[in-house]
Amino acid sequence: MARILIVAEHDGSALNPSTAKCVSCAAAIDGAEIDVVVLASNVSDIAAQAAEISGVARVLTVERAENENAVAAVLAPQLVALAGDYAYVFGPSTTFGRDLMPRIAALLGVNQVSDIMSVEGSHTFRRPIYAGNAIVTVEAPSDVVVVATVRVASWPAAAAGDSAPVEAVSADADLPSHTRYVGLESAVSDRPDLQTAARVVAGGRAFGSEENFQLLYKLADAIGAGVGATRAAVDAGYCANDMQVGQTGKIIAPDLYIAIGISGAIQHLTGIKDAGTIVAINKDEEAPIFEVSDIGLVGDLNSAVPELTDALSK
Repeated sequence: MARILIVAEHDGSALNPSTAKCVSCAAAIDGAEIDVVVLASNVSDIAAQAAEISGVARVLTVERAENENAVAAVLAPQLVALAGDYAYVFGPSTTFGRDLMPRIAALLGVNQVSDIMSVEGSHTFRRPIYAGNAIVTVEAPSDVVVVATVRVASWPAAAAGDSAPVEAVSADADLPSHTRYVGLESAVSDRPDLQTAARVVAGGRAFGSEENFQLLYKLADAIGAGVGATRAAVDAGYCANDMQVGQTGKIIAPDLYIAIGISGAIQHLTGIKDAGTIVAINKDEEAPIFEVSDIGLVGDLNSAVPELTDALSK
């Protein structure tokens, strides 16, 4: 029996879809017995959502005021206190997981396995390196806890419909006093989240200005898509940096990805390699993006995007 603990990511009320994707990864290990742990100041709603994920044996809850906000320095010691009963501790390779899981690994004195994209054996995994240009097979020691992040773009979300038992537990740990929560500043949008959206429309520096980037938003709204951008577009000030897709941005896997005015630099392609259908619009017929796209249109975005928006809005 391989006992696996998955750290639930949430916003205080709703479970992030990355948790169900971590469950899919864990289920690929033979003999997996999967528990999900929810750390929050009010766990009831989040725990109920986690209990519905197929394949989850138990949902553990640690409810305390200090867990109101996801501060990695506060959560990590509590998770280490729980990790002794498990052979694996998994978390998503999201901003949350990338902040938290290395701390857990450090406190346990083990090396972390990052960005698991496939399971080859009980302690053997495949993960991307060199900005996704190569895939390496790694083997973790079998005599210590395996702490790992899961590349959520590589895994489907586990189905819902089960009803796992929920159990309150105590994680006795000394919490740090040197780290405290100050506040959260984040962009608010009615559009789908980039990392969970089924459709994403993204733009590059070819848009030329922040004002012209509005063409992208109109197209996205016409098809209910999330909006992304290249690093060049973000650096030029056309949009917020939380919209950046690529090696130094977000790794996404939508069913449909529409790349407009994007040349196709390798750093950007790293972030979309798991996308389903890729549509590219670019006036340069030699742009590298066409080498990876399923559908390509050579044309000026200033005319092509409004025409496409009008057609999809009818």
